[in-house]
Amino acid sequence: MAKILIVDDDIDIQESTRICLEAEGHKVVTAGNRSDGMAAVVREKPELIVLDVMMEEADDGFTMAQDLRREGIKTPIIMLTGVSKAFGMNFGKDAAIVPVNEFLEKPVEPELLKAKINKLLQKK
Repeated sequence: MAKILIVDDDIDIQESTRICLEAEGHKVVTAGNRSDGMAAVVREKPELIVLDVMMEEADDGFTMAQDLRREGIKTPIIMLTGVSKAFGMNFGKDAAIVPVNEFLEKPVEPELLKAKINKLLQKK
């Protein structure tokens, strides 16, 4: 199965997502902030990234996704956020501002997350 990196400052989200994905046979690594996430991408070379929007800064997920794409890293990214519900803002995929493959609202149902992950991994 695939190596998946979860970058989220919420330890409960990290753990619940890790458990869900490991049950599917994936190897999961985690990071709690943007800088650790960037280092983990280089060190671990994940096949897919699950990325939170708001961490230490409100736009850390957006910035990390932009940085990865600027560096030529094409690893599929699923962005998870609670921003839309919390603040009434709607975000979606955008090649420049939100360069991700999927954008899902927290809390995401495990079956939906697994389906999106499997779809992206099959495209590789």
